[in-house]
Amino acid sequence: MSGEKVAASSGPSSGSVDVVKGINGLDKVLLRDPRGSSAEVYLYGAHVTSWKNDHGEEMLFVSSKAIFKPPKPIRGGIPICFPQFSNLGPLEAHGFARNKFWSIDNNPPPLQTNTTSKTFVDLILKPSEEDTRVWPHSYEYRLRVALGPAGELSLTSRVRNTNADGKPFSFTFAYHTYFSVSDISEVRVEGLETLDYLDNLQSRARFTEQGDALTFESEVDKIYLSTPSKIAILDHEKKRTFVVRKEGLPDAVVWNPWDKRAKAISDFGDEEYKYMLCVEAAAIEKPITLKPGEEWRGRLELSAVPSSYCSGQLDPQKVLHGI
Repeated sequence: MSGEKVAASSGPSSGSVDVVKGINGLDKVLLRDPRGSSAEVYLYGAHVTSWKNDHGEEMLFVSSKAIFKPPKPIRGGIPICFPQFSNLGPLEAHGFARNKFWSIDNNPPPLQTNTTSKTFVDLILKPSEEDTRVWPHSYEYRLRVALGPAGELSLTSRVRNTNADGKPFSFTFAYHTYFSVSDISEVRVEGLETLDYLDNLQSRARFTEQGDALTFESEVDKIYLSTPSKIAILDHEKKRTFVVRKEGLPDAVVWNPWDKRAKAISDFGDEEYKYMLCVEAAAIEKPITLKPGEEWRGRLELSAVPSSYCSGQLDPQKVLHGI
């Protein structure tokens, strides 16, 4: 399969989409935009493990101790949590989609998007017999990973209920995105202030965010509810702001394990918590329910823009409201 061209790449101006061998011989799809940005997606888990800007800077965090060996999920990048987020249900934590081998879908149904990206790949997951034993439903999960003309990365998920028995099913979901940051103590998140959240460190008790922005000085694991469609992650040291845009995903998870918890995670370096932050577009509080034939769509778009200083502070309003 190595070196195989995927149907998505058509013509020199559209960038390239190739299947190559990744770590431990696992197949991955390499997306390259003509302007220089790139992304990598492993077929194992439909897992995005790299997103680089046109200067070749890596935007996503992947642990140096990540184990690229099934059935262990890959630590970092963008794991897909489906059909269950965390331990909110009877399945293994974060569901099984991130532990399955997906297929390239060379003939997907049309996907209406507002972007002109020609550099993309379509992947598909259908249940195996093993899956239906633990989650007895028939579905088709299609994922499109695309690089946009300005280097933005988008993931569009479409989940369709294909049950023949007439039964609906429900699921929770998250794009568990690990962002690469210069220093967690220099990062702030804008767009979640004044919102209610469930604190996973306090048995999911419900609180209201008090600060004018999120900053980090200890472990954090919160599910923010009814969040805006745009969230900004400001990295003071790199003078860079990540913009998270989302559709069909009302919640947002913010996670950093900090020092003590980091030491307890076997596939995570003791000091690596300083260089990552998870901000996850999600649907958790109200599970998504699909009747047979119904389809859900959830879209994530990530972009990185230079941050400007404004009276000693980074100005997130330009990002949240002006872009």
